[in-house]
Amino acid sequence: MKIAVLRETADAEYRVAATPETIKKLIGLGAEVSVEAGAGVGANISDAAYGDAGARVADRGAILGDADLILGVQGPVAADLPGTKAGAMLAAILSPLADRARIDGYAAANLTALSMEFMPRISRAQSMDVLSSQSNLAGYKSVIDAAEAYGRAFPMMMTAAGTISAARVFVMGVGVAGLQAIATARRLGALVSATDVRSATKEQIESLGAKAIFVADVKGIEGEGSGGYATEMSDEYKAAQAELVSSHIAKQDVVITTALIPGRPAPRLITDAQIASMRPGSVIVDLAVESGGNVEGSRVGETAVVHGVKIIGHKNAAARLAADASALYSRNLFNLINAFWDKDAKTVAFPADDEIVIGIKLTEGGKIVHERLLAAPATTAATA
Repeated sequence: MKIAVLRETADAEYRVAATPETIKKLIGLGAEVSVEAGAGVGANISDAAYGDAGARVADRGAILGDADLILGVQGPVAADLPGTKAGAMLAAILSPLADRARIDGYAAANLTALSMEFMPRISRAQSMDVLSSQSNLAGYKSVIDAAEAYGRAFPMMMTAAGTISAARVFVMGVGVAGLQAIATARRLGALVSATDVRSATKEQIESLGAKAIFVADVKGIEGEGSGGYATEMSDEYKAAQAELVSSHIAKQDVVITTALIPGRPAPRLITDAQIASMRPGSVIVDLAVESGGNVEGSRVGETAVVHGVKIIGHKNAAARLAADASALYSRNLFNLINAFWDKDAKTVAFPADDEIVIGIKLTEGGKIVHERLLAAPATTAATA
C-alpha cells in the first residue's frame, strides 16, 4: 500500500499528519510512504528527518499519482489533489457539517473520504480520537495564553511586602478541553471553578480540585448527547444559567469557554453586559471562536478589548502547539490504520459493517454514503 502525507496549506495550520515516529511504524507494517516536501516545517520536522525515517520526499504531484491512502490534517478541496487516482482514500479532519461543498467535491472526484472528527467515541476507538487528542492540547494552551495576557501572577504569593491573591479562573464547558484547562490552571496555582450543562461533569470538576458551579432546582441536561457532547438546553435552563453565570463571572479574573454543539453554531455563554461586569484587565479565552463563539465580541484570530477585558480568539489553538499536536494526531491516524491492517495483503481493509468505518466514511464510489450527510441537501458546488 502506498501512503502519501500532505503539506498543509490552510491559514494558521502548522500541524502535519505524520511524524518520523509514525513513518517508521507505517513502513514497519509494509506500507510505502511518501511525504510532500516541506510538510513538517510548521512542526519543526525537516524533510531530511522524514527521509531518514524511510519516506520518499517529493512534491505533491509526484506523491499523489499512485497513492492508495492520503493523510492530511485539514482536508484540502478535491481540486488541490491533482492526479489522484479514482478510489483513493483520504483521511483528515474534513469538517463535513460545516463545509458540505468540500465533501461533495470528494464524491465527484471518486475519493473515499474518511472524516477523523467523526470517529465514534467508543472504547476501542479512543486511541484514534483526534478531537480528544487535539482538544486536550487546546485546553492546556488556553490557560497558558490567558496567563500571558493576564499580566498578574496566578498563584497566591506570601512575601515580606504583602500577599498576592491567587487568580480566579472560571471554565465554562467541561469536555476534554475544559478538563485540561481546569487541571492546568490548578497546577499554576489559580482558584478554579467550572460549569457545564451536563450534571455528570460535576464529579469530574470536583475530582480535579475545582469548585463546581451548577444551576440548582431547574431541570437541565442529565445525560450527554451523541458522542459525549451536550445537547441544546431548554429556555428555562438557559435563563437560570445566565443568572448564575452573571453573578459568578463578575468575580473572576480569567474565563475560558469551550462549549460546542456538533453541527450547530457554538452556544452564546457570555454577553456584553456580563463582560462589562468584570474588572478591567481580566481575560476571556474563547476556544469556540471559529464556530461562532461563546463570547459576544470575540473575533477569530484576534484579541479584542471590550470594557477593558481582553477577549482572546486565537485560531486553531491545538496548532499553536504544532509539534505535540502533530505527534498525537499522527498516532491517531496510525492507530486507525494499524487496527484495520491486513498483514498478508500489506494494505488497509475497512469492513463496510464496522462501527468505526460506518462512523468516519463520508464518500465512496462517487457517492455520499454517510447517513448524517444523506439527510442534508447536496451543494451546487460539487466540484469545490
